[in-house]
Amino acid sequence: MIATNQRPADAARLPFSTHMRRFTLTLALLGAVLAAVAAPAAPTPVLKIVFPEGFTARKMADRVAEVRQIAIRKRGVTPQLTGASYAAAARAAKPPAAFRPFLKRRGAEGFLFPSTYFFEPSSGATGLVARQIETFEQRWRTVDLRAAKARKRTPYDVLTIASIVERETRAPAERKLVAAVVYNRLKRGMPLAIDATIRYGLGIEGTRPIKGSHLRSSSPYNTHRFKGLPPTPIANPGLASMHAAANPAAVDYLYYVRKPDGVHHFFTADEQEFCEKAREYGYGC
Repeated sequence: MIATNQRPADAARLPFSTHMRRFTLTLALLGAVLAAVAAPAAPTPVLKIVFPEGFTARKMADRVAEVRQIAIRKRGVTPQLTGASYAAAARAAKPPAAFRPFLKRRGAEGFLFPSTYFFEPSSGATGLVARQIETFEQRWRTVDLRAAKARKRTPYDVLTIASIVERETRAPAERKLVAAVVYNRLKRGMPLAIDATIRYGLGIEGTRPIKGSHLRSSSPYNTHRFKGLPPTPIANPGLASMHAAANPAAVDYLYYVRKPDGVHHFFTADEQEFCEKAREYGYGC
């Protein structure tokens, strides 16, 4: 036999450039695999909803529906949260335990603290409502109720008055004055005669006028016809209105009428003076 140093045919030497192409391809594939393994997952979108002070539960449900449509249209995500699910969660929510002995009707109105809340597409309505009530309880603990208790008013009374203050005022300095008018009229046994309570009870939007038929309504929210506070808050007040309702101004005012600027009010303890100003501003009396 004759010895030979030749290599088998399948091990024939390949050009250097071929080896380099294979090596480069191998590195590229390995890099792609490593990148796929190491790449972090896309962050979960965070959405935001703002509930202004004075919104009712119904308006909050409308705001939820609006924010959902914006998220779908502009963010490309479809939140689980809907206006209908929010409304249902608000109806089913239990008010804070400290208020339950004073409730005349079950409901979360007044306890859905107005603020800015963040949520994820998978967040549900029950969780959002629970956070609002939890935030309410945190804020409410800062309200000094001693003056209200001295007037024999319950915490729920104070919250109801706060909701009236929230709906009736635009100028922050007038919150305590409106609260004082409410307390003074209650003390004298006078009807509150506040249009905002009728609007709430009958579902009359602020752009629509109050008619004589509304004033004759048998709704328990008709404070022109029935004395005392309405059976529930008429909105979800902010903290400033809560403080004002708990500690009204020390004034004898019984009346107020909105000035032509649409922001401020004229206050007085005299009915005749009130009527004169009302006519001057273009209102009836």
